[in-house]
Amino acid sequence: MRITGYRTLSSRHEWHRAVGDINGHITDAVTDVPILLIDTDEGITGVGMGSHADIDRLFPAIDGEDPRSVAALFDRMLAQVFKSGHSGATYGGIATIDAALWDIKAKAAGEPLWRLLGGRDRFVPAYASGLDIALDDGQLESFYSEFADRGYVAGKLKGGFDPDADLRRLRIIDGVFRRNTSKPGLMLDANESWQVKQAVRYIGELEEQIDLLWVEEPLRRWDALGHARLSNAVRTAVATGENLTGVEQFRPLFAAGAPDVAQAGAVWGVTHMLRLAAVASSHDLPVSLVGYNANPAVAHAMTAIPNHLTTEVQGLQFATGITVDHEYVDGGIVLSEAPGAGIEIDAQAIAAAASLADWSDPAGPHVRPPRAGLRLVLDGVER
Repeated sequence: MRITGYRTLSSRHEWHRAVGDINGHITDAVTDVPILLIDTDEGITGVGMGSHADIDRLFPAIDGEDPRSVAALFDRMLAQVFKSGHSGATYGGIATIDAALWDIKAKAAGEPLWRLLGGRDRFVPAYASGLDIALDDGQLESFYSEFADRGYVAGKLKGGFDPDADLRRLRIIDGVFRRNTSKPGLMLDANESWQVKQAVRYIGELEEQIDLLWVEEPLRRWDALGHARLSNAVRTAVATGENLTGVEQFRPLFAAGAPDVAQAGAVWGVTHMLRLAAVASSHDLPVSLVGYNANPAVAHAMTAIPNHLTTEVQGLQFATGITVDHEYVDGGIVLSEAPGAGIEIDAQAIAAAASLADWSDPAGPHVRPPRAGLRLVLDGVER
């Protein structure tokens, strides 16, 4: 089997709610969903999701190759961009190709990807995550109730600006999930908005009244010593890593004794997740997948690693023209039994929805505010 070419598509995901974090939000959010289709000479097409970054520069590394050599082709792509480096957006392009290649390999084998990767069970434990900083309390309760109805027992709040508001809203999530458990799992995601001592004080204030499973991205992603200091100062676990592009970027964090939970963004692909899980396991650390909806193929890898803790689910629907054959029951994701990753693409439906605007609003969560990490008082008022 040989790779013969590729095609790119972009769908639009209508969230039907505001999405964002402490850095900003988008009302009535619509986000762009990059899709990659890789063709082969045997008529099998692989589907990847995540990013179109540098696809044209990366494709020569895999053109004409056997797509089943996925791990080796991942390294060929890293070598292809050796001089400029694979970090940042380029890694997203590598990961999207990687997901499509794994899809091809599983389809060629006639197996669902989770089984090809060595998984025994197609159930993936998960938690709900509303990207919810702009939702009012009623909307917050409604969002998490939809997941509680499906057996979920844990949720993650976007916060970090006002401890009183975060405490109130965490209690709302706690109340929703108590229909399924007496001890819901509660997480708080600050999206790199604090300094170390701010984080210690903020988390300490919450810990006086509520039990947190983890605090996510409390500091800048590269602050290895800061994360270690924070972890030693609070009871709550410290989780980070979703924005690190390449396993080698975790090396300083592991060396410093941080984080307590190693996270990987789904947009960085299947092979990245497998490699990170192995390294984290050597440090006796659990791993958690972030942003399942952006690249659902990576959830298959969760069944085949020894240290998966839980996976973030941000919604129960996908973008127009994308069908994912997964179920959300019993507090997790039940993966497809069909060969491949269980993702089907309807190009006509995607074309029909192409006129929708994307999330180019400059006030969105993808742009860091000028005073992030430099606010003197954290009380919910911008100063």
